[in-house]
Amino acid sequence: MAANTFGELFRVTSFGESHGPGIGVVVDGVPAGLVVDLEAIQRELSRRRPGQSAQTTARDEADLLEVLSGLFQGKTTGAPVALWIKNRDVRSADYESIQDLFRPGHADYTWWRKFGFRDWRGGGRTSGRETAARVAAGAIGKQLLARQGIRILGHVIRIGKVVAERFDEAEIERNPVRCADPDAARKMVEAIAEVMQQGDSLGGVLEVIAEGVPAGWGDPVFDKLDARIGAAMFSLGAVKGVELGDGFALCDRRGSQTNDPILPGGLGSNHMGGTLGGISSGAPLVVRLAVKPTPSISLPQQTIDEHGNPRTLSVPGRHDPCICPRLVPVAEAMLALTLCDAWLRDRAFAQAVEPEPNP
Repeated sequence: MAANTFGELFRVTSFGESHGPGIGVVVDGVPAGLVVDLEAIQRELSRRRPGQSAQTTARDEADLLEVLSGLFQGKTTGAPVALWIKNRDVRSADYESIQDLFRPGHADYTWWRKFGFRDWRGGGRTSGRETAARVAAGAIGKQLLARQGIRILGHVIRIGKVVAERFDEAEIERNPVRCADPDAARKMVEAIAEVMQQGDSLGGVLEVIAEGVPAGWGDPVFDKLDARIGAAMFSLGAVKGVELGDGFALCDRRGSQTNDPILPGGLGSNHMGGTLGGISSGAPLVVRLAVKPTPSISLPQQTIDEHGNPRTLSVPGRHDPCICPRLVPVAEAMLALTLCDAWLRDRAFAQAVEPEPNP
């Protein structure tokens, strides 16, 4: 079996393949009456789309949004919202020469071992192309959260060995790597250009922040908000590490250095990244993702074919030398979807425990 649905009360089901007719998503649980800005959804898709700069894959997809159901006169009806994005620039022939080989770093081998069959055209469901569906759904989630006073912002803080030292929010969308430090951004672009010439790739680190999340969201002990966020981010194929707040940096510090003071106006610091005991603290949620280098590279790699024979592989096709810039809107979308579900769960809990009015 495969799990293609995310969330419980705010449920998102994606479908489609990288080299099929298109990518789609069904969003169920959206409250009726939400005014949906379709142009805002399209802007989010354009932030993720391929071919947007020299630092991304050359695949040229406009990722134009189509609404199939769930909206009437610009508002949600309470019915499932179905969205569709056609694939237009598909070159499946690029993969015919390696259709019986497993690409190192990809899900080819594990998918084949589980199902005994796989779509070798660009990876099928395991392709990063699937994330277009998440971004479309997340854009609806962002609009819903905005009505609750919540804003989500992502940016790249590291690519390869280049680390951002400054934060200027206005810079994020001004450069192709979505880094808030303009000096670091230039060095990141140079580092990506270098590995492109070598036929290689780079990884990095993203940071996603949610401001305005009220205290009290999250359900201990097995549905902690931390756990939900971790599951959401780890569902992205390129993500191999997730931390909240100071994360792994907490390991060599003392409690006196890391406990966030609780003051009448809120927390005095935010080392914990916005949660305590798996419940939101009212401080901004700060999530960082470790992103692996893109596995599709033109350098020769050792692998096997479907019969177990050793082979040497050089991956053809069009691929991102670094997925970090295009992953920013995807990570934002997954945090939005997680928070929408947490909000509806909290609202349902509040209604369940509200005392009956006096007769």
